[in-house]
Amino acid sequence: MSKQMPKRSNEPVFWALFGAGGVLAAFVLPALILITGLAGPMGVPSADVLSYQRVSAFAASWPGAFFLFLVISLSLWHAFHRIYHALHELGVHRGLPVVRVLCYGVALAGTLLTAFLLAAG
Repeated sequence: MSKQMPKRSNEPVFWALFGAGGVLAAFVLPALILITGLAGPMGVPSADVLSYQRVSAFAASWPGAFFLFLVISLSLWHAFHRIYHALHELGVHRGLPVVRVLCYGVALAGTLLTAFLLAAG
């Protein structure tokens, strides 16, 4: 008797991206929102710290572009993995692979667009 190999799944890849995006969403995004959305407009750091020239220089540097790429792309993967599983719980995608392709396709397209825009700038 031959033993059947278990069916291989690509789900661990998506769970890894979901987990990494979740960590960023929990720890990094609130700090970014606090600094750029609340403290910056209230003038807590000096106006020079968040000036266009400094932020643009940060985004143009390799470490800055890599940081922005990780925050944006992993947040996209986290969000669309949550959306996919929420649709699954609602019974929307039963037997429809188009929902999986659409959810993860949008995350992939956003990741590629982010990489392109950061590399071009």
